[in-house]
This record gives sequence, C-alpha cells and structure tokens, in this order.
Amino acid sequence: MTIRSVKDKTILIAGGAKNLGGLLARDFAGLGAKAVAVHYNSPATAAEAEATVAAVKAAGAQAAAFQADLTTAGAMKKLFADAQAAFGRPDIAINTVGKVLKKPIAEISEAEYDEMSDVNAKAAFFFIKEAGAALNDNGSICTLVTSLLGAYTPFYASYAGTKAPVEHFTRAASKEFGARGISVTAIGPGPMDTPFFYGQEAPDAQAYHKSAAALSSISKTGLTDIEDIAPWIRFLVTEGWWMTGQTILVNGGYTTK
Repeated sequence: MTIRSVKDKTILIAGGAKNLGGLLARDFAGLGAKAVAVHYNSPATAAEAEATVAAVKAAGAQAAAFQADLTTAGAMKKLFADAQAAFGRPDIAINTVGKVLKKPIAEISEAEYDEMSDVNAKAAFFFIKEAGAALNDNGSICTLVTSLLGAYTPFYASYAGTKAPVEHFTRAASKEFGARGISVTAIGPGPMDTPFFYGQEAPDAQAYHKSAAALSSISKTGLTDIEDIAPWIRFLVTEGWWMTGQTILVNGGYTTK
C-alpha cells in the first residue's frame, strides 16, 4: 500500500485565512505541500489571508488568496476554477467554513435560518460537489462540522441542524467518489477556543463549556484548541485515507455518538 502524504500536493482550504484553516495552511506548507489555495470570505479578512499566504510561501510552497462568498453554487465553482488555474488540479480539499447561532427556536427569523442553512449546509454540499469534480484521483475531502451533532441541548437547533446534513453528504460522496480513490470525511470539534465561540457565549456558558469535556482539566483553555484538531485533519487526508464516509467527533470527551 502506498502511504499518502501532503508532499508535492496541491491543497485548497475554504476558510483558510485564520484560526484552524490558517494553521492547516501553514502546517501543510511545512510538510512539503506544493501549493495551498487560501480561501477567505470577505474583505475584512483579506489582511489575515495575505499573512497566511506569506507564511506558506516562506515555508517553501506556492500560495494565493481567493476571496468569495461561498453561499452560491456559482461562487463555489469559480473558487475551484480559479484555484485550478493558479496551481492545477487539487489533491486535497478542506472546508472549515461555518456559522454559529445560539438562539431559541422561537426567536429565530426566516432570514437567520436561511443564512445558517446557506453557510453550513448549502456551501458544504457544493464544496463537496466541486471537490469531487476537481480533485485528482486518490485525493481527499474533509469538512468541518460540530460535536453538537452528538449533544442533547437547547439553543443550537439552527447550528447543529444545518451541520447535520453534512454527515449524509459525506456518506453519499464517499460512495460516489470511492472508485477514484477519493476519501471523504467530516470532523466535529468541540467548542473551540476561537472568536467564533466567544461571540456566541455569555460568561456563564463559557465557564460551563470550559469544564464540560472529560479532558478539560488538562487542556490549556478547557476548550478544544485548533492544535487539537489539525493533526486529525492532517491524518484523515493522508495516511488515514482508508477512513471514509465517516463523521468523527474530536472533542476531549465533550460529547459522543
């Protein structure tokens, strides 16, 4: 069996400018990737995207930043086309894009629901679709979901509920793309120590989440750190390619399924 690695591979990361996506971009460059396409959502993130591109280039890989709102099929198709024009067909596609909303069902507007669905479900579907068409054979696709898929809790219906379809997209795509050697996975972190978490949670909820995982007491923040998730994604898109069609919760014992 050939052991897969990122060496000399081309990688596209949606949401690759900062946080987990930025860490992955830098890590892959350091491991010998040929090129990293760094997607970012809005002009507000442009500086962070360019900083990540600079770090990737400094590590010896090619890199470029691509701005796009990925909530339409056309924008997703263009992202993959632009990245392919710059670097050739990708070998690995990772989608870290997501949006969190903590709110009672009774208070969620139609506009809020539509936005959550567009970012978490629709964009994920078309990311997998375009990745399946664009990737070289024996490639890998990985999508970020949430450990709340294994939780029994109020207030996250629009978040977990619009991430849940990605489990089904992942299973179907793994069957459909498997003949080409493409593995398809989803990974569900626990609450992560990023600005997305702190923007949604009041201090009392933050304190709860920081103590809820079985391993919280030995974590530097009590939460899932991006450094806890990056190795799992690296594994799934390389040596762990035989794991396909699965959604894996990686959260230090925060929830299980």
